[in-house]
Amino acid sequence: MRKIILFLLVSLTVYAAFFTEKDRLDREVERLCAIDGGIKVYETVKLPAERFDQYGQISIPFKENIKPEDDYYYESSTVYLIKGNPELRQYRSEIYRRSDDILLGESASYARVGGDMSGPWQPSSLMCPEDEGFNNLMKLIFIRN
Repeated sequence: MRKIILFLLVSLTVYAAFFTEKDRLDREVERLCAIDGGIKVYETVKLPAERFDQYGQISIPFKENIKPEDDYYYESSTVYLIKGNPELRQYRSEIYRRSDDILLGESASYARVGGDMSGPWQPSSLMCPEDEGFNNLMKLIFIRN
């Protein structure tokens, strides 16, 4: 009987320590996504077919790696809103036209990572919206002419 009570007490402690915070952050991810998650395109750009690779994408450098011949650049960031286990992250990507530094589009997504019991497995995660990010942002901004 003592073992059963001890098992229940340990199980309850583990549940309270891990799963409730994980669930709370999952709800926070959904809330933040509803506020500003997703892709916003402010201007599309038509480019000749030779600018696209075999996968239908163009090469855009990170802002710090711009060369004189580059017409566009991107910036991206990961902000750790809550660090630890679990943690809450915000991912942002922005694509700019270099000639006038106009923002062509941006993507924002949120993720909860971890919050599981320790073990040899990968931590679980929840990302919202799932299909957002830099590659999808590029596909919506740059159109084959």
